[in-house]
Parts: sequence; structure tokens; C-alpha cells
Amino acid sequence: MKKIVLTLLVTFLFIGCGSKESSNQPVEAKLVLNKSLSDVTINDQHEVPHTISTDIKTVIFAFSKDVGHNCNEFFASKAPSYLQENNALFVADVSGAPSLIRSMFIMPGLKDFKHTVLVMENAQTAAAYKSGLETDKIVLVSLENGVITDINSLATTQELEKTLQTK
Repeated sequence: MKKIVLTLLVTFLFIGCGSKESSNQPVEAKLVLNKSLSDVTINDQHEVPHTISTDIKTVIFAFSKDVGHNCNEFFASKAPSYLQENNALFVADVSGAPSLIRSMFIMPGLKDFKHTVLVMENAQTAAAYKSGLETDKIVLVSLENGVITDINSLATTQELEKTLQTK
């Protein structure tokens, strides 16, 4: 009986840890020059929806764990209003993490930050945003009236800070 219960427990653990990965079907890239991001809505770490409005000038994407950690450390060292003052949004892709890890560790950890972190949890949605980009770098998308005017890949948060100061 103990073996059956243990087997079921391990099975449920592996099923619960599985990420809902999509099939390897091609996706239409969402981050393309002259494409509008107006009206795109993404939930933050507190599950509050945020819409990319026309007054947002910069959207910062972190598609990898390391980049996300670096960006969060950088934003945590600034005033909680730093992103808002710079007309910017920060989006972290956590879709690659197993769902159990996301719900037990990542999301509670993100809730500790004072700055707003928009969170992409769906792998299929995230794939469309990172298509064709350097996902191991900070992806900085410049907007004008909600339309993408420039896309840059930055290696460091120092580059990010310098870029945000010049906007």
C-alpha cells in the first residue's frame, strides 16, 4: 500500500512540475518594428492586469532567468516609481519554469518587489514575444504612441540605465 501511495505521489509531483509547453509550431513575432503594442494587457506579480498605453515609451523584456534576476536587482535598487518615472514597463518571462516551481517559488518571490513586474506565464504567448530575439540579453523595446520604433539587446543593467536616462 505504501508503494502505491508513494508511486502516485511521485507521479503527481512530476505532472505538477510539468510546464505547459506548446508544440514547436511557428509563431508570429510580436516584437517587430512598426507593430503596435497598444492595448496589450499582461498581469503583474499581484495578478493585476496592466495595459501598454500610448504614454509608455519603453518596454523592457527579460526572457531568461539570469536576465530577470539582474533586472529585478537593478530595479529593486531604485525608487519603486523608477519605471513609472521613465515611462517604462518591465516584463519577465517565467513560462519556461515548471508550473509547480512558478507557483511555489517564483511568483511569491516576485511579490516581494516594490517595483511592478509584468509576468508572462504562458509559453505560447512568450514564444511570440521572444521570436527572433537575443533571449539571453535584456530586450529593450522603444515605443512611440504604442508603436515599436526600435528594438535593442543590452548586455548589462548599466547599459539599461544609460539608455533609460537618455529617453
